[in-house]
Amino acid sequence: MEDKQIIELYFARNESAIAETDKKYGAYCRAVAYRILEDHLDSEEIANDTYLRLWNSIPPQKPDPLKPYVGRISRNLALDVYDAKHAKKRRGVTIALEELAECLPCEDGREIGESAALSDLLSRFISSLPEREKIIFVRRYFHLYPITEIARDLGLNESTTAMTLSRIRAKLRKYLEKEGISL
Repeated sequence: MEDKQIIELYFARNESAIAETDKKYGAYCRAVAYRILEDHLDSEEIANDTYLRLWNSIPPQKPDPLKPYVGRISRNLALDVYDAKHAKKRRGVTIALEELAECLPCEDGREIGESAALSDLLSRFISSLPEREKIIFVRRYFHLYPITEIARDLGLNESTTAMTLSRIRAKLRKYLEKEGISL
């Protein structure tokens, strides 16, 4: 089923919208949550909570495309669970979000999707990156992969990957400043 049809089901308050969302994006939703929580049961619960959030936000929201909207909700819910479970522990998720927070006008990397203007600027910035940098950036700061795993998957060494991320963050800072976003 196409995203538009699924959205229409939500607008019609047809409960099959949830089943269709699960069919199309359930595995993606659970994968996003699992990347953060590393727990299958929690990931399943995040998927169910995501569907509830979708039900409560559509309408009035009309996300196009639907997949990033589902991913953002899953990611933010998983980060909330992570924070609750690891309030005093520091782990890769926290480190990645702190890295990104250096170059964004928000307390942590989570608030990106909440500001439409910032989200739009970030999307344009990511689109302007060369393909390899785009993959590295998205894997690190959206999917929260550890640097070691990104490097391994792309056939790079860790220091090259870390340096690439540092340079991308510097480019992002300059881009946002050029666009009038003060940090």
